Amino acid sequence: MSSSQPYLVRAMYDWIIDNNMTPYLLVNAENEYAMIPRDYVEDGKIVLNINPAAVSDLQLGNDFIMFNARFAGKAMEVSVPVSSVLAIYARENGQGMMFDEQDNNPPPKSPTNGSPAAEKKSGRPQLKVVK
Repeated sequence: MSSSQPYLVRAMYDWIIDNNMTPYLLVNAENEYAMIPRDYVEDGKIVLNINPAAVSDLQLGNDFIMFNARFAGKAMEVSVPVSSVLAIYARENGQGMMFDEQDNNPPPKSPTNGSPAAEKKSGRPQLKVVK
């Protein structure tokens, strides 16, 4: 049976947006498949604003959450395995849903064509220009 987590993340996202609030994701930044701005990681976690006004091309998939955003003025493609999402909540009142920290198996595929392990050899995020 597939995980219910991606479905719950999408449902909570819709509920938060429908109530004119700002959806935030709390993510386990130590997941090797997470492509995130490492400068904003605190205590192994990162909070990401996924409000439509803050991101573009948001995809809430079953395996990955992907979007484009700007951090300190620099554009970045962000990709987070759904299994590394610890919570989704509204910034304004903190209402939302928390998920258990699990030692899940790696996602079945990377959101890019390359190997996730090969992309992460340097330990620092790498950006590619895609036209």
